[in-house]
Amino acid sequence: MAGLALTLAACAAPSVPTPEPQAQPPVAEPAPEETYDILTEPLQQFAEPLSGPPTVKVGLLLPLSGARADVGQALLHAAELALFDLGGERFTLLVRDTLGTPEGAAAAAEAVLAEDATLILGPLFATSAEAVKPIVDAAEVPMITFSNNNAMAGPLTFVMGVTPRTQVDRVIDYAVSQGHRRFAVLAPENAYGTVVVQAMQDAILRNAAELSRVVMFDPQATDVSAEVQVLADFNRRRSEAEAQRRDLEGRTDEAAQRALARLQGVETMGDLPFDAILLPSSGQQLLSVAPLLAYYDVDPAEVRFLGTALWEDPNLLSEPTLQGGWFPAPPPALWKTFRERYEQSFGDTPPRVASLAYDAVALAAVLERRVESEGAFIPYTPDAITQSLGFAGIDGIFRFLPSGQVQRGLAVLELRRSGFVERDPAPASFPTAIN
Repeated sequence: MAGLALTLAACAAPSVPTPEPQAQPPVAEPAPEETYDILTEPLQQFAEPLSGPPTVKVGLLLPLSGARADVGQALLHAAELALFDLGGERFTLLVRDTLGTPEGAAAAAEAVLAEDATLILGPLFATSAEAVKPIVDAAEVPMITFSNNNAMAGPLTFVMGVTPRTQVDRVIDYAVSQGHRRFAVLAPENAYGTVVVQAMQDAILRNAAELSRVVMFDPQATDVSAEVQVLADFNRRRSEAEAQRRDLEGRTDEAAQRALARLQGVETMGDLPFDAILLPSSGQQLLSVAPLLAYYDVDPAEVRFLGTALWEDPNLLSEPTLQGGWFPAPPPALWKTFRERYEQSFGDTPPRVASLAYDAVALAAVLERRVESEGAFIPYTPDAITQSLGFAGIDGIFRFLPSGQVQRGLAVLELRRSGFVERDPAPASFPTAIN
């Protein structure tokens, strides 16, 4: 069995109002005993409460006010859908506002722990997770944060976000499998860029490949031409073309004249020291950097452009330089279904991160139901959260390591003008047990 499936249920999505500080799930009938590990069908309502373990309380910490309240509200909506699909009679979600600040997150964590929460989902931001971590450690209550910062990970703090390392590993492994051996990276000079470069160095070493160029640029700069010229070895290659042109101009034979004619409009000569380049940028920054590469003779027809999950942005589809580029992302099919259902329920398009809230609440609900079926009382032990088969959700398969880090099964997508095309599907299961 591939793990506990948290698959999107097929029922029609309800329109669920914003919960009060303590949100109660809908009353639902448990699935038959043999289906606890794979829950794919909508649950039916029942009238009579069942006897059994006491209510299981799970805290959900979100930025419902402050600068990113829009994202927090979207995560809450996604959590409501998961409650509708999988929430049982004894599963209670305690929703608290972090105010979008570390101090607010700490207060929210203290509040749900005071109400006997046995698991905390969230918060969203790494700085907020850092503030909550010593609180959950002291209470010996696990936390599954939506951050993608592995620095937060620990025995009781599980990082659920799609981490840069996971993304880099996937796209580099795939590029190597397709014959690319020499790599370069052009990354922003900030904490994110540093993490990406370190992950790339490790992936290159593991694949016995070559990392020939590492160039960092100021993410606030309006012109990164100098950095792109260094990456492209532009001055040396232009000098070679000029020297070749001067030599041919001094000759009068027909072969030399034909060669000189072929050099018309050619600004550089010589091979680049890489056949694939990673561009871990997004949005307008990427739209500024990518055309510069082509301008300085890094030809995307000869060099494979690679990205991260940040490339899953429709605004990039019209950029000619990025056509044919590869990047890792959660499998698109389930996300498409989830997005459509969310839009029907709430009237707007969810941010990509919303799927984390659905998967986290679904995971918590499924673990609670499994423990209930086994007659136990503690669903959220580290052993239960780190079960080696993992889980399958909107964002594909994932599992937590005892270190608190997450492993994910990502797809590789190709950027084309018509949209994002799945070039290599995400795996359906993990091939090996957790070490």
